Amino acid sequence: MKTQKGFTLVELMIVVVIIGILASFAMPAYNDYVTRGKLVEGTSALSDGRVKMEQFFQDNRTYVGGTAPANTTNFTYAASNLSTATYTITATGRNGLSAFIYTIDQANAKTSNTPWGNGATCWIMKKGDAC
Repeated sequence: MKTQKGFTLVELMIVVVIIGILASFAMPAYNDYVTRGKLVEGTSALSDGRVKMEQFFQDNRTYVGGTAPANTTNFTYAASNLSTATYTITATGRNGLSAFIYTIDQANAKTSNTPWGNGATCWIMKKGDAC
């Protein structure tokens, strides 16, 4: 009598179920990881924008006329409260990041409005972050 080689249908179904369970845990973690990577784009542009505003102030002795960083793939930027002594640069998320808003001002005060915490006095970059 010949011996059968291979897998039964039940064994294959068990493997598919195990892979499905593992994927249900892995996908949310992966999506959070990708989101955190995109957030760096916004905060680094804000930091660069702050440096450029300070350079503009050194040349002109006012922030009036200073500009925000150019819009990027995942964020739009706006400069507001421009005066001789103050400014605020805001990064607003787009393309799936619309719930993320970061700001920085002339005193290097940073704020966050994110799904992970609103009104924080720092930049919240991942779940569970705190100032």
